[in-house]
Amino acid sequence: MIRFAGDSGDGMQLTGDRFTSEAAAFGNDLATLPNFPAEIRAPAGTLPGVSSFQLHFADYDILTPGDRPDVLVAMNPAALKANIADLPHGGILIVNTDEFTKRNLSKVGYDANPLETGELEPYAVHQVAMATLTQGALEDTGLGKKDAERCKNMFALGLLSWMYHRPTEGTERFLREKFAKKPQIAEANVLAFRAGWNYGETTESFAVTYEVAPAQLPRGTYRQITGNTALAYGIVAAGQRSGLPVFLGSYPITPASDVLHELAKHKNFGVTTFQAEDEIAGIGAALGASFGGSLGVTTTSGPGLALKSETLGLAVTLELPLLVCDIQRGGPSTGLPTKTEQADLLQALYGRNGESPVPVVAPCSPADCFEIALEAARIALHYRTPVLLLSDGAIANGSEPWLIPEVDQLPDLRVRFAAEPNAPDGSGEFWPYVRDPETLAREWAVPGTPGLEHRVGGLEKADGKGNISYDPDNHDHMVRLRQSKVDGVTVPDVEVDDPDGDARVLALGWGSSFGPIGAACRRVRAAGMSIAQAHLRYLNPMPANLGEVLRRYDRVIVPEMNLGQLAMLLRSRYLVDVRSHTKVAGLPFQAEELQNVLTDVVQGVSA
Repeated sequence: MIRFAGDSGDGMQLTGDRFTSEAAAFGNDLATLPNFPAEIRAPAGTLPGVSSFQLHFADYDILTPGDRPDVLVAMNPAALKANIADLPHGGILIVNTDEFTKRNLSKVGYDANPLETGELEPYAVHQVAMATLTQGALEDTGLGKKDAERCKNMFALGLLSWMYHRPTEGTERFLREKFAKKPQIAEANVLAFRAGWNYGETTESFAVTYEVAPAQLPRGTYRQITGNTALAYGIVAAGQRSGLPVFLGSYPITPASDVLHELAKHKNFGVTTFQAEDEIAGIGAALGASFGGSLGVTTTSGPGLALKSETLGLAVTLELPLLVCDIQRGGPSTGLPTKTEQADLLQALYGRNGESPVPVVAPCSPADCFEIALEAARIALHYRTPVLLLSDGAIANGSEPWLIPEVDQLPDLRVRFAAEPNAPDGSGEFWPYVRDPETLAREWAVPGTPGLEHRVGGLEKADGKGNISYDPDNHDHMVRLRQSKVDGVTVPDVEVDDPDGDARVLALGWGSSFGPIGAACRRVRAAGMSIAQAHLRYLNPMPANLGEVLRRYDRVIVPEMNLGQLAMLLRSRYLVDVRSHTKVAGLPFQAEELQNVLTDVVQGVSA
């Protein structure tokens, strides 16, 4: 595990992403955790401005970005102070000594230079004057001192690439392509990268290097992918497999904006992106596109979901397919824009006026975002309903290898539009709320189709005809019909991982808790104890066998990054004594912390 940490202007995200790309190309399994401030430019050298990127890569299958790094690269005192507590004793600490000036030390509360006080003795410390060495390597390029110093992140990348025997050709090619319009900058970054590699090769400071072999993954073609990119690709694939044009109405908001950015690149696949003036306009345009026969999509995060709630309720009443992708972040209100949380579950289920049921699904990993996007589209199109997709910041920004599926393996999402009048009274009219007897989905008529003129809107409609109705019995009937339609959505049974078959404790999660829970369960089993794990990708409706699964165990514990929302739902619905373990720190669970929690529970049940 490697963590690059520095000022938000030091290029740590780019550095970590490049090392990740080379690890993926080499064939390692991997998981990443980017962590950056919300401020566009926090004061340089301060704790609020620290940006980090952690990468866990291995020759076996891994589930999390890791708890504690084996190597910490600290580009300044602030990065050191913010991250040193996570480095285990004996870990490798690489420090950019050029930034350890008296002024920078005082900014973060160091009374003395920790490189000189002995407080870093528990670690294997390597002091490297990265800025000075980078400037020396670029002396003949003609770059000014400031521009040359900006390349020091590539020096760090070169040094770590040497330490772990990473190939260099891909990074050099990337740099030349990225800065193709500025060849002098491109060449400077390449030279800095090579200087870092050569420093590791020639200095006597580093006595040990490491080699991580490729992982034994299922055969196929892989690529590194982030959750937001996978989500965008899933939406594109849903449009192709349904034969419908895709329309994204969206307002930029962290951390959902990347989906808009990615989809904007794919006009050749029938994707139209519309950057609206606000969240309400974004979902309104998407719902209008669905009314017109497109696959309407909108993306949001944080307070954006609240702003979309009225139009989402309208979509429930209109009974039109619509994908609402909420990339959860810390709240309330603006909250923690660049941090992760799972606290929108109750809002997704109940955060609209009136009885407004919608199916809710959640991916378990970055790569799973592709599959869950297709599944959300299947439900929306098949049942004529809006669907809420709950990703979160850890999944959205994290990355892992993705096994690219064959096109013929993807689900067939084709839909049949209404083509002729359907009034059961033989009047020759089109009634918008005539339903499929199995799915309860209404017919979808494209506006402008001759003979299929109809009215829909936000006021309650009479069943069948769609005329405005204030009749009490009709309203009761329509509310129960919409609820029954959602309740009847077909979802697979929940699967339980219980290798020994005798576990008395079940760890149940949803969203990005999948990896940490899985890693913790592996550790508990390695310690000789039995524990079962299950994960929910479908949150409304829940799997039909979930109640039976919960009652099978003496204790059910639900770790989630909120104050116990799923646990509360399970307790009330299934009358099972579900216990919560909660965290709202803006960071994912660590495997070690969950291992300790689960170990205590297992030992308590066995006592």
